Order: sequence, then structure tokens, then C-alpha cells
Amino acid sequence: MINGKTVLAGVIGWPVAHSRSPMLHNHWCKVHQINGAYVPLPVAPGQLEVALRGLAAAGFRGVNVTIPHKEEAFRLCDELTMTAKRAGAANTLRFEDGRILGDCTDGTGFCDNLRAHAVSPSGSVLILGAGGAARAIAAALQDCGCDVFITNRTAARAEALVSALGAGVVLPWADWPARLGEMQILINATSLGMGGHDETDWPSILQQAQLGLSVADIVYTPLQTPLLRAAQQRGLRTVEGLGMLLYQARAGFHAWFGLWPEVDKQSFDLLMADLT
Repeated sequence: MINGKTVLAGVIGWPVAHSRSPMLHNHWCKVHQINGAYVPLPVAPGQLEVALRGLAAAGFRGVNVTIPHKEEAFRLCDELTMTAKRAGAANTLRFEDGRILGDCTDGTGFCDNLRAHAVSPSGSVLILGAGGAARAIAAALQDCGCDVFITNRTAARAEALVSALGAGVVLPWADWPARLGEMQILINATSLGMGGHDETDWPSILQQAQLGLSVADIVYTPLQTPLLRAAQQRGLRTVEGLGMLLYQARAGFHAWFGLWPEVDKQSFDLLMADLT
């Protein structure tokens, strides 16, 4: 029951009705018997600063921020973690004494999901894509000591990402399959495979991989993308994208509600049921 002592948090986006974060955080509050509520907050472009200052004044502990507000949220923060600075984005905000403290949990959530699948974030890693998710993941992997290679259809975006990170190697989009045999991890950080739509000839490409390659996808609709299906057929270890969504949520829950929730079968199945 919501009352005067309920801890409030939420997710800001436009649109935001599709977000599974309220389902997950409210589930964790219920499991851990926390008097908390996490709500969807539709905020139109251009209204983010007003919304954040208003929520802080109204007593919210903080919010997650999703499309299209992540970059603006980054600029509005009074203080940023080093992780957020390297990622160039803030998706997890905490309100404290009238100030906005920003963190980015996408990259660390991705690495935690790798570990949950018995994949060590180490060695040479090839990331397909150069958007915001790719940058956060690349930064986190570099912090783990990985050698990060970036490829993108638009080479200038990959070069800009490497420049922003201050490290990494750009591979031309046409050439990356020939370098796959050097890699320990392949990551799809593009929209390829979303909704099952992907005409890439993954079986032929993956023939160039060593059998020790691990293949990860940030897409989770469907859970088994064409890339992951081809990787499994090749006998490679695979890492689905839904776990990243779960693991990246833990830090925010801890910041607002004071407890580190477990990513267990119950929480995974809860989101999985909503996707199917």
C-alpha cells in the first residue's frame, strides 16, 4: 500500500508505456518487502529539466532515463560517475539535496550478464555498432582490460566513438568478418535481429570464428536472435540480451531502495512472460 512513507522512483521516456522497468522494480520491492513504488513517467522532449527538478522537489529518490532523454540527462546532471562520463550518457539518476547525480549502468550491466553466462569480459572484443549502447559497453569492457574493436556501417561514427573513448580500434564494416578469428567475444550492439528481422548470412560469417568465441546480443525481442541461433548451431557460447536489462537495473534499485536485488529465475521469467 502506498502511503506517506513510500519511497518513489520511476522511469522517464517518450514514449514510456512499453518499458518493463516498472514491472521489474515493483516485483523486487514486493519480493523484498520494501515500501516503494516505481512508476512510468512520460515526459515530452524539451521538458526533461522541468520534470527532473519537479520530481526531486516532490520527494522522488531518483529515476531511470530512456529514449530520447539520455544525452540531455547527462548534460543536466550536477555530478557524474566516471562510468557515466566515459559512456557519455546517464540512464540512472539519484536526487540528493537538490542535486542530480548521474550514473550509466548499461555497460556494467552488460558485463555482469556476460559473467552470469560464464563468459569472462577479457581478451579481444568486436562490437558491431557505434551508438550509445555500444559506447557504454565498450567503455565497460575497456575498464575490464579488454582490447576493443569497433565496426559500423558508417565508419565516421565508429571513429568518433573510438576518439571519445580515447582507445580502441576501428575496423571497416566490409572487413570485420575476416578478423573474427582473432576475437574472444562478438557483440551485436545494433538493431539487427530486432523482431527477428535480419538477412545477414550469420552461418557463413561465423565459420570464420574460433570455437572459443562467445557471441552476445543486446537485442532481446526475440530472445534468440538470428545471430544467436547461428552461433548455437556453430557450437559457440551465446549470451542473450534480456539479462543485460535485468542486471543494469540493479544499481538503480540499490541507489533508491537501499538493497541489491538478485537477478534470479523468477525475475527473468517475469519479463520473459511479458515479451511472449
